Amino acid sequence: MKILITGAAGFIGFHLVKRLVNSNHDIIGLDNINSYYSIELKQERLNLCGIDKKDLIYKKLIKSSKWKNYNFLKVDIENQNEVENIFSKNKFDLVIHLAAQAGVRYSIENPKAYIQSNINGYFNILEACRHNEIKKLIYASSSSVYGLSDNERLSEIDITDSPVSLYAATKKTNELMSYVYSNLYGFQTIGLRFFTVYGPWGRPDMAPFLFTDAIINRKTISVFNNGNMQRDFTYIDDIIEGICNIIDIEIIEKSTIYNIGNNKPIKLMYFIKCLENELNLSSIIKMKEMQPGDVKATWANIDKLISKTKYEPKTSIEEGVKKFVHWYKDYYKKA
Repeated sequence: MKILITGAAGFIGFHLVKRLVNSNHDIIGLDNINSYYSIELKQERLNLCGIDKKDLIYKKLIKSSKWKNYNFLKVDIENQNEVENIFSKNKFDLVIHLAAQAGVRYSIENPKAYIQSNINGYFNILEACRHNEIKKLIYASSSSVYGLSDNERLSEIDITDSPVSLYAATKKTNELMSYVYSNLYGFQTIGLRFFTVYGPWGRPDMAPFLFTDAIINRKTISVFNNGNMQRDFTYIDDIIEGICNIIDIEIIEKSTIYNIGNNKPIKLMYFIKCLENELNLSSIIKMKEMQPGDVKATWANIDKLISKTKYEPKTSIEEGVKKFVHWYKDYYKKA
């Protein structure tokens, strides 16, 4: 298949590219490489995929020096003409849309970025799919759409009308837009609600990265809601396996949504303890009240994905933390 992956320099996109190029697919990666977090980290990810940063010129198609079936484009999905141009020049069999302005807390500081990227940018992707006879679009949603749900275990059939951040609202909007486009124009849309993805090459704004950096550098960790938090931490390899399962199976529904998580919520304080054990260091913790836009707990009901694809997350939190810490020390040359 010929596959477009947007957000290819991002955390999940990078790992997905590495997996799919070894499955004999023809891949084009797309990313605007914005400065929300370290551009250097994104460039390092691209470098591992055979894309040299010195070649990163806007709109220039770069051939990977590592894989003959991978090419990369630096383009912004907010540019509708460029998105249409990419689609019209390529006959994609599948589009995997992972590009977005990420971050729950940053959406309070810079809401406009979320409307431009997550709403307008996704509209451009949907329109391009519509005009270029794309049969299947897989897109990233988020567990944040569940908001302050009363349900302990979060299921795709739960009502998601009460988001507590603009980021969550944009992801819910993506799901609604997808439903409309599938029904109006006949192409399939599959939304994936990711639950707290972590692992090597992860985002620096996420808790695993922030906590590890603070512990190693003897800085204070801010722990919100006085530590009374739980997250369904999902290791990156399990996420990639879930996405590949979705790619490989036939799905009948025009528009559908799946949770992808670990189905095992972890107390935040235990997660910190796992980091301390791997680093052989104690953390310095400052307890704080709940932050605006945050939720107390996430727990993915993944029964739907299991029944459809036999999805089986295999990485324990202890094993996942060990792999992440090993990568972090190696990347930042920490003893």
